[in-house]
Amino acid sequence: MKLKKLLFTILFTSILAIAQPKPYVLLVSFDGFRWDYLNRNITPNLDLVAQNGVKALSFRPIYPSKTFPNHISIITGMYAENHGILFNQFENIENGDIYRLGDSAAVRNSSWYKGEAFWETAEKNNITSASFFWPGSEVNEAKRRPTYYKKYEHNLPYRERIDGIAEWLKLPQSERPHFITLYFHDTDSYGHDFGPNSPEINQSIQRLDTLVGYLNKKLSEIGMQDSVNVIFLSDHGMTEVDIARTIKIENILSGLNYKFAGAETLSMIEPSESDFDSVFARLERNQSHFRVYKKENMPNYYHFNQNSNIFSILLVAELGWSIVDNKQFLNMRKYASKGNHGFENTNIDMHGIFLASGPQFRNGFLTGTIWNIDVYPLLCKIFNIAPNHKIDGNLERIGFLLK
Repeated sequence: MKLKKLLFTILFTSILAIAQPKPYVLLVSFDGFRWDYLNRNITPNLDLVAQNGVKALSFRPIYPSKTFPNHISIITGMYAENHGILFNQFENIENGDIYRLGDSAAVRNSSWYKGEAFWETAEKNNITSASFFWPGSEVNEAKRRPTYYKKYEHNLPYRERIDGIAEWLKLPQSERPHFITLYFHDTDSYGHDFGPNSPEINQSIQRLDTLVGYLNKKLSEIGMQDSVNVIFLSDHGMTEVDIARTIKIENILSGLNYKFAGAETLSMIEPSESDFDSVFARLERNQSHFRVYKKENMPNYYHFNQNSNIFSILLVAELGWSIVDNKQFLNMRKYASKGNHGFENTNIDMHGIFLASGPQFRNGFLTGTIWNIDVYPLLCKIFNIAPNHKIDGNLERIGFLLK
């Protein structure tokens, strides 16, 4: 009798799962869209999303708060030390290979990516996925990328990207993707060039908000506006920087032998064996607007010491300050960037946005700060599939956003 009940339960659950239609999720990234850009009274379309769905006070990135590491954290639910993409550019210490944003061969090499992207999890569960740009989505290993994907074109008009999404959603039911990513770089570019408090960034914010209205119009035209769960988020925020706030590493370590890498906001030093103690001692003596740690002593809250490609010494810059070598300093002077990110993820300037609406989300719900590593388990919950067991994300921190 117990066996019959068990078999009946399994059969009933299977039939129910088949009968329930698969949800649709569109994950939209606005690169560099700082959390408080929503408070400038210039985003009526995003305001409507919040009114009809859910909105977080802010969206906490992982450290370092750089573009590629955070997009990979969002899509895998893992910290950078675990998914492997430490910076926008870094070296594989074992073989000398370089991972570099803008190097198509490198970013398509699947060996760099140690985490399982959600589109991989989805495809394993017979959920067709698609990507109109997302770091890691165009890897050269077919089983690790979405069914449909576009190779990144930085200058492809934004409305054409949305039109492409609509075309995918118009495909026959058996071919249509149910999980789609979409990416826009606008606020990141204008934030770097003009700063987060400039008229130009406000124009960029308005431009993206207009695109939200266009997306809603396209979904309405194809009869999908009430069917698609749309999540708007950003990988990081932005803060003001100035060439006057620089720490010149070559001035500090003159005469010593070392390798310098990382980013202006989180730098790495690998001294020669003979100079290790001298390098560390000199950095300790000169700690001003940065902190120095040996790798093994890097505080656990950074989640940035458990990877073989991390150097032996780490330098954490104070918000708004840049740690540079001579080449980087010349570039800063040449391009005169007014904004940057990559700083500590506990600083609110580095936080982004999270808003979502659709049939699976609560209505008119405002919450506090949520973490980007928790998006992956949230997606798994929406699709009712098991997450990869290696993730750092936690559904309990975010699952309450769903009905």
